[in-house]
Amino acid sequence: MPFETDVDDRLLAKATKLRKTFHLDAVERDKRGGRPVEQIRLLKESSLASAQIAREYGGQGASWLTILRIVREFAKTDGSLAHLFGYHHLPLNLILFRASAAQKEKWLAGSAAGNWIWSNSGNAMSRTSSGEKTATGWVINGSRPFSSGSHVADYIQISWENAEGARLTAAVPADRDGIVIENDWDGIGQRQTGSGTVRFANLQVHDDELISSPDVPLTPYSSLTSLLQQSVLLNVFIGSAQGILEEGRAYTTTRSRPWIHSGVERHVDDPWIKRQYGDLYIRTLAATELADKAARSLDVAYAQGPSPTVAQPQSILQLPTSMPAKSASPSRARFSS
Repeated sequence: MPFETDVDDRLLAKATKLRKTFHLDAVERDKRGGRPVEQIRLLKESSLASAQIAREYGGQGASWLTILRIVREFAKTDGSLAHLFGYHHLPLNLILFRASAAQKEKWLAGSAAGNWIWSNSGNAMSRTSSGEKTATGWVINGSRPFSSGSHVADYIQISWENAEGARLTAAVPADRDGIVIENDWDGIGQRQTGSGTVRFANLQVHDDELISSPDVPLTPYSSLTSLLQQSVLLNVFIGSAQGILEEGRAYTTTRSRPWIHSGVERHVDDPWIKRQYGDLYIRTLAATELADKAARSLDVAYAQGPSPTVAQPQSILQLPTSMPAKSASPSRARFSS
């Protein structure tokens, strides 16, 4: 019951090897929570953190299909690291979508050279931080929840509201005075994502760190950020399902016992067990194919840049939004003892 990866994709092959290392202590780390310090070090050393940055800035120019497959690969073992890796790309692409040429050169090239890890603390639903204008920038106070990756980040994208209620965004080093990581994330599962609160205590933000302006209208191109975010979560879920099935199969083929009245000697020979595994496997395969289709659609839209033409086929952004209906007929999965 394998979920095969593209062996010809060099970056995905590297991620698969890294996942096997993550697997060694994934359960213990998730119980413990906190910071996956060693795993982030390995991730940065692998250069996967810079994989999606364009080659013109020193990155590797990886497709979204590859990046989201890496998210899925990590999620087979460790949903937290899959989440962190996927969300790391959201601030990077906000910069690509909305930052100035000089800012792109500074942040994207710097990130590619240093394999920086990015996070964001700008939850749009929580208007809980504010800023006061100064002669050279802003002073930010308050906090923002759901700041995934802030506890391991090199750079953080932050947001706040000004006196008129308009939302502003900036990118700042994570170790700057005035940024306080509360370390209060206490979820059920994915306990190393650091998705808790970041507090701002008289944080100084310079004018040249502001990303665009609330007066600049959003474009179809910049709206891809929301699709990227949901695609990351989609692949975290599918990768988790793949990992669960692989772990379950290993248990069923090596340790579990058949029901006393099943009439079989081995649990794997029970037709009801075969049916259940087969059904789950086929549904997960279908979800995987839909996720890849969505990623390819993102790549097509992404490649068109800031000015997509009206003449482009509507199917480019017709991303899958639902799962196929459950089959009414029994399915079979192959087992080997």
